[in-house]
Formats: sequence, C-alpha cells, structure tokens
Amino acid sequence: MQCSWKAVLLLALASIAIQYTAIRTFTAKSFHSCPIPNPVNCSLSQDADAADRLCDESPTFSYNLSRKTHVLILATTRSGSSFVGQLFNQHFDVFYLFEPLYHVQYTLIPKLTQSKSTTDRRVMLGASRDLLRSLYDCDLYFLENYIKPQPVNHTTDRLFRRGASKALCSPPVCESLGAVDLHLEEGDCVKKCGTLNLTLATESCREHGHVAIKTVRVPEVSDLRALVEDPRLNLKVIQLVRDPRGILASRSETFRDTYRLWRIWDGTGRKPYNLDVTQLTTVCEDFWNSVSTGLNRPPWLKGKYMLVRYEDLARNPMKKTEEIYDFLGIPMDGNVERWIQNNTRGDRSSSKHKYGTVRNSAATAEKWRFRLSYEIVAFTQHACQQVLAQLGYKTAGSEEELKNLSISLVEERDFLPFS
Repeated sequence: MQCSWKAVLLLALASIAIQYTAIRTFTAKSFHSCPIPNPVNCSLSQDADAADRLCDESPTFSYNLSRKTHVLILATTRSGSSFVGQLFNQHFDVFYLFEPLYHVQYTLIPKLTQSKSTTDRRVMLGASRDLLRSLYDCDLYFLENYIKPQPVNHTTDRLFRRGASKALCSPPVCESLGAVDLHLEEGDCVKKCGTLNLTLATESCREHGHVAIKTVRVPEVSDLRALVEDPRLNLKVIQLVRDPRGILASRSETFRDTYRLWRIWDGTGRKPYNLDVTQLTTVCEDFWNSVSTGLNRPPWLKGKYMLVRYEDLARNPMKKTEEIYDFLGIPMDGNVERWIQNNTRGDRSSSKHKYGTVRNSAATAEKWRFRLSYEIVAFTQHACQQVLAQLGYKTAGSEEELKNLSISLVEERDFLPFS
C-alpha cells in the first residue's frame, strides 16, 4: 500500500511535534533520577510500586546552577587511592564519598573479583554510571537500590566504610559529636554517630561546593565518557597510576589468601602451574588502555583529565597536590596542607589499618623492591613492558640493581593535564 505525499508530510509533522513535546518536558523537569527496579528481585509489580514510592518521597533537585566541580579519582586497588582520596576528604568544601560503587558490584555481581572476565567487569558499568550521576547531583537516595538490607526510612548502618568520609561523620549528618570528636578515627565514626540518615547526608552534600568520589571499580577512563560529556555535570577525572610491581607487592601482602600462589612463588622460588597471571595482567591492560586514551587527548577529555603517578605524589606530596587543585580550579585550603604535613612522615607503627593513610610516603613508594623476589619482578617486567615504558617506569636488570635504592626506577616525567 502506498501513502500519498500529504499523508507522509502529516506523519512527519506529528513526529516532530511529539519529539518537541518530549524535549520540552525533559528540559522543564529538574535533574532527578528515580530508583531503578531492585536488581536482585525483578518482580515488576512490586519493584515498580516501591520505586514510585521512593520517587514520591525523595526530594526533587534543581538543575546544577552552582556548577559544582565533580571529581572522580579513577584508580585500582592498592595504588594509593585512599591516600589521594584524603586530599579531598580533608577539604572543608568538598563532599567526599569512599567507594560507593562497592554496593553496585556486590549487588549485581556478588562474587566478582579482580581476575574475572572483561564481560563480567562490564556488567556493572551502566548501573555504576547512573549511580555516579545521581551522587554528583547529591541524590544519595539512589544508593538505596544497592545497599543490603535496604534502608528503612532512608536510614542505614550498612554503607561501606562510611567512616572514611569526613562529611558523613560530621554535623549535620552526625549530630552527636562534641568538640573533642571533630577528628574521629574511621572505626569510631559508626560507634558515635549511629545509623546514617541519607536525608541529612543529601543536605550536607548540597551544602558543599564540590563533590569528590573515589573508585577502583571502573576499569578505564573511556567508560566514563557519557558522564564527562553530560552537560549537567562538571566532571574532572584524576587517573591515579602506580608501578604494577608495587601494586602486586602490596596486594600480595594485603590480600594474602587471594594472592596465595604469588606468595608461594615468592617464598619457594617455584612458580605454581596454576598461578592466575590475570591478577597482574588485567591491571597492566587497564592502565595501558586508559592512559592511552588520556594521552591521546581526545576532544571530549579536554580540560577533564589529569594523570597522576603515585610515586610523584609520594615524593613531593605538597607540590603534586597543589598541581591537582590547580587543575581542578579549586583553592587548596589549610586543612589539606596540615593533613599532608601530618600524614606523610609516619613510621612503621603509625599505620595500623591495612587501608590506612599515615605513612612515610616516599619510603612506601619504594618498599616493593624489597618485598618481591627478582624472579617475580622479571616476570612482571616482561608481562607489563608496554605500560611500564608508557608510564616511565624503568626495569631492573639484576637483583643488585633492584635492591639498590640509589638507582631510581622512575623516570622524570611531566604528565601535564589536558587543558
């Protein structure tokens, strides 16, 4: 059956009108994300009702007229990301969240580990981007879809490492603190503050000028393109990298069971036949892919990307932190400076927690050279030779060269921000 040109014209005009109405409706509405259906229980009727109730109860936030700076620390496990996170956590005008994507990972892929397939690791990216977008808009209610058990009346005691966020352990979120409690240790926060009220946390977020989030659960900067290009956000990415040899040494010591075969190799000198080398190569591949994207300077990353080597930060923490804040366009306050002075000269006894940040930062960056056998170092250098060269990490040609700290294994490189 053939349509007349008049019918085609009428259909085209109707389509344009519908699209125009949809666009006007979208732009007229404030930026607010309603909860997605429960990812564990996919009963459409129950979850749709619950989502509608949550949307009705949740406040609607206006468009981001203040132009907050949204900071994402993109890192991998044991690369110094907790240390970098504290550089923002200590700032009086930054609302900082520590690893909120933990809840997405352990809801959608409970048994996901560093060594799983690329497909598994990508499953959570869509949900992660939606959550990040909501958190940067100070919509902390969106977290309720992933916290288990689900919060009641917007309160929970299950937020992953709440105590690592100063804003969540301070008034108005924590009203029970006295003057002597202003500098709580992470473990004391939950004890003294009780359950977390997400409504108060949302209000606190909105009162801060900027929002910073740390994650080790996004593999590459290209995975963030949709957020970087979102005009509702002012997202800037700090990609933190570290010598893969140092990461392997730190993981082997911290995650002793997971990296047991690496420890056996280190102790016996015999490489186990069933060693999971992807625990190493995945890190190197992610670094290579992500850093290659950043250093190629695509237009969508202009003014949005800064590469930071942990070793440079450890050797000169004050200078590098000033460079980071200059890139972000945020004034660095005295709280950050004092924290750096007090937390980069620690001795061995000063870091009691495996994720602690008090340490002699320069010595920590070199410690891996005495923790790994030369056989494992040589294996790592071969497996990760591309990314080592890309990031300016030198190879050690012998056991003697490895242990000789007068020989630097880090080239002088100036990775200028893409501005």
